[in-house]
Amino acid sequence: MPPDRTATLRQQRLGSELRKLRERAGLTSTAAAALLGGPQARISNIEAGRYAVSADRVRTLAHHYSCADEAYVDSLATMTGGRKRGWWDEYRDTLPSGLLDLAELEHHAVALRVAVTVHMPGLLQTSEHARATMRESVPPLRPYEIEHRVSYRVKRQAVLFEGTPTPYTAIVHEAALRMGFGGPDIARAQLSHLLEMSEQPMITVLVIPFGQTGFPAAGQPITLATGPVPQLDTVVLDTDHGCEFLDAEAQLSRYRSVLDRMESRALPEPKSRDLIHHIAGTQ
Repeated sequence: MPPDRTATLRQQRLGSELRKLRERAGLTSTAAAALLGGPQARISNIEAGRYAVSADRVRTLAHHYSCADEAYVDSLATMTGGRKRGWWDEYRDTLPSGLLDLAELEHHAVALRVAVTVHMPGLLQTSEHARATMRESVPPLRPYEIEHRVSYRVKRQAVLFEGTPTPYTAIVHEAALRMGFGGPDIARAQLSHLLEMSEQPMITVLVIPFGQTGFPAAGQPITLATGPVPQLDTVVLDTDHGCEFLDAEAQLSRYRSVLDRMESRALPEPKSRDLIHHIAGTQ
């Protein structure tokens, strides 16, 4: 089977986890390939996410690498196979690959926790609000590019409603509630939508009000996509140059702590709703 040169973030993550296991076992890629009875290039392609690998082969590798964590190995086994097309693939020629990886990550996440300071959480935006924020992009997006991105953002929201909804916690700074993108009518509609979404059983919206004496983050949007086991969690930072995906143990630990501290500074759900309702009345 030839290597897949369009490996997705999920395939790359599986490969990197297998590489970590091999390195912890103290084996070279050549030694690992010998255990499989194949060339060294096969291990290199698997670890780069360019080569489809079966669940049985993952379990075989984990055995050779002396990994006794059954839950972790089972989770890796679910990530196997060739690249499966998702709805996001229809945007492959029109959107940056990082956005497609984000949609795939959200699709497979066990839970999602986000923190924002200026923009509304993407999965809780109305199309009108999303369109208004995208008009502020630098460099400017062309009208058809904006429409592609709005359509993509709305489709991402399906993880909150279709099948078994993904638990979703949004920590929103009061500044984001008062930005007023698109003018008063769009801003009011967005706040009303946020209130409506906060009533859904799997969605939690917590507001950090002005007046808090501390803020444990740099200000960029943060997403923690929870995997089936903690080792497979992923942090996504929304930066000026696109999505940055982090999965090193130290990085995960740091951003879990950041989100915990931000959540500790937020109002409880009822008081968060009261503040959103109050701000909506002032728009």
